[in-house]
Amino acid sequence: MTRVQAVVFDAYGTLLDVHAAMARHAGRLGEKWPQISADWRQKQLEYSWIRSLAGPSHHRDFWRLTQEALAWVAARHGVSDEAVLADVLMAYRHLDPYPEAPDVLRQVRAHGLATAILSNGEPGMLADATRSSGLEDLLDCVLSVETVGVFKPDPRVYRLAEERLALSGPQIAFVSSNPWDAFGAHAFGFQVFWINRSGQPDEYDLRRVATELTDLAALPRAIGAITPPPG
Repeated sequence: MTRVQAVVFDAYGTLLDVHAAMARHAGRLGEKWPQISADWRQKQLEYSWIRSLAGPSHHRDFWRLTQEALAWVAARHGVSDEAVLADVLMAYRHLDPYPEAPDVLRQVRAHGLATAILSNGEPGMLADATRSSGLEDLLDCVLSVETVGVFKPDPRVYRLAEERLALSGPQIAFVSSNPWDAFGAHAFGFQVFWINRSGQPDEYDLRRVATELTDLAALPRAIGAITPPPG
């Protein structure tokens, strides 16, 4: 197997906890907040897929889709407090990293591998998120789909990582908690690590074509197992 030279991470749901925004305001949202948050995430992704399929003239950046998805779930669940919604929306720009994420990035870099984010997020969102989460200085580059104007899992998105890092697909380890993203990266030719935090069933035959991990903590060892240092 080709030696990995760089590790590219999905941002939302992989390094950053997408449910942290609503969790911070759970007391104001009520006991239904986990379902509201899950619906927000699902609608946000749905909007990205539909607009990608509809063609370039229908593209809207991820921040706008995040706002539109929040408006939909607020109407669906009867959340009418505009101050709460504004606070939740701003919290999405400053999501908490998963606890193990900073140390994992440090370990990956300590092994001489480049680190990057490849995300649906628009550049301003990603800048805010990486800065507030403390991940900014642990990344060699942050890549947004806005460069190509289409969302994952379009192959043009994954090609951004190849071009920016000047590496071929098999030299890149791609890490995502999103099964559809992990499959898209595999189809493109990356070595894929699927972070299955909640123990979801297999999808897209990922258990055969990717390395499945329960969290990021096991990633450095898993990468080392398939790409031992040159002897």
